[in-house]
Amino acid sequence: MNQSSLEKQVLPFMERHQLIHRNATVVIGVSGGVDSLLLLKYYTVLQQEWQLHIIAVSMDHGLRGDEAARDVTYVEQICKDWGVPFVGRKIDVKERKRHHKEGTQQAARILRYQVFEEIMKQYDADYLALAHHGDDQVETVVMRMLRQNNPSALTGIPISRAFASGFIVRPFLCLSKAEIYQYAHIFGLQAREDPSNQSSQYTRNYLRNQVLPLLKKQEPQLHRHVQEMTERLTEDQLYLMKQAEKVMAETITLAPQSASFQINELQSYPMALQRRVFHLILSYLYHKVPSAMTLQHEKDFFHLLHTDRSSVTIDFPSGLKVTKSYTVISFHFLTVDHSQWEGRQLSKIPDTIYLADGASLQIRYSASYVKDDTNTLHIPVELTSLFPLSVRTRKPGDKIRIKGLQGRKKVKDIFIDEKIPLEQRDNWPIVVGSDGQLLWLVGLRKAEITPLYEASEYVVLHYIETNNRRHHDA
Repeated sequence: MNQSSLEKQVLPFMERHQLIHRNATVVIGVSGGVDSLLLLKYYTVLQQEWQLHIIAVSMDHGLRGDEAARDVTYVEQICKDWGVPFVGRKIDVKERKRHHKEGTQQAARILRYQVFEEIMKQYDADYLALAHHGDDQVETVVMRMLRQNNPSALTGIPISRAFASGFIVRPFLCLSKAEIYQYAHIFGLQAREDPSNQSSQYTRNYLRNQVLPLLKKQEPQLHRHVQEMTERLTEDQLYLMKQAEKVMAETITLAPQSASFQINELQSYPMALQRRVFHLILSYLYHKVPSAMTLQHEKDFFHLLHTDRSSVTIDFPSGLKVTKSYTVISFHFLTVDHSQWEGRQLSKIPDTIYLADGASLQIRYSASYVKDDTNTLHIPVELTSLFPLSVRTRKPGDKIRIKGLQGRKKVKDIFIDEKIPLEQRDNWPIVVGSDGQLLWLVGLRKAEITPLYEASEYVVLHYIETNNRRHHDA
């Protein structure tokens, strides 16, 4: 093993995964440890041939006092010796922890990547190179196996991913920690090690210090096997997600703050795609999927998908409701804002009112009775007792006089007959006359309006619905 063998081992990995190109600007995260120092040294070896512009970044996390500050100073001096532009920053992890109630590792990572993003954009960099190696990959996969049951988590640390102005890249995932130490010795690198890495307080350190040595004793090439596995899993996951996105586009009706689908349509696809569509729906509805979301919520969803009960609602974190209503399952948040149209008078003609689900109600005059349908209501202007009209949602005990029926029928019973999902009933628009008479369950049923005669002019209400009301196969 010599200096050239490092390039022979790493460069094919970089080229195969497109982690480098000529004239690239590369920001390199350097802590002063052996991994990141070797990474910096390796990029200086590649620099001339590939015409690279490299910038080293080192951070003091404010956790180890003067010792951490000396690490940054040490990296700065090495960069000066090697002729590499240097950026040093201090971040306040303790303050972040206090303010956001986060753990040390999480707070440090968030602040670190905020600095990386800022510097990437400042230099319009193509890559942020980080020194994660093969043993880190093994630790990550084993740790996720302990803590998670989502197969996609086993894709591990990505070789590259989009970030800021370019991509995060990890060229050393093809190397073991032992190989890094050997190359560091060949290059004569003197690293500064963080003593917290030797503590088994954190799960990752426990795996690193106690578990991995036993596994690597059984299989010295474990890091290569795991890396190859994560690459294959990543390829499989990308393919399945693309297929799931197609299924979602074909079967799921999306609206602001809600989603719905016909149960039999989703069930016609393999379970692997159903599960991924479920998670795509959550990603669509939540700005950030809550940490309180667990495997049990997924199990509850699929139990709902297969239950024989016609009307069931289950609760998800942050007020999200998942409701089965006959043949439809819908996701919707607890509160729906219809304050802009609830109880609004329809006295301005012509006018358009936008309803809570994005549908609209258009009002205009017409001199003739045009073709009637379930989405259009004609009211003779001579029926002055009905004006001004208004639109509202249902109230307890609401009844409507429907043409052809003796007496009036409860709105609640009409919703049941029409198989309207539970979560839509309280937000369904109803047109009401000034005398309190229910005239129209918009898009569903109309009242019998008397007297009936040829009018000189009509007020015409036309409902333009959105796809999120694919509610009944009655």
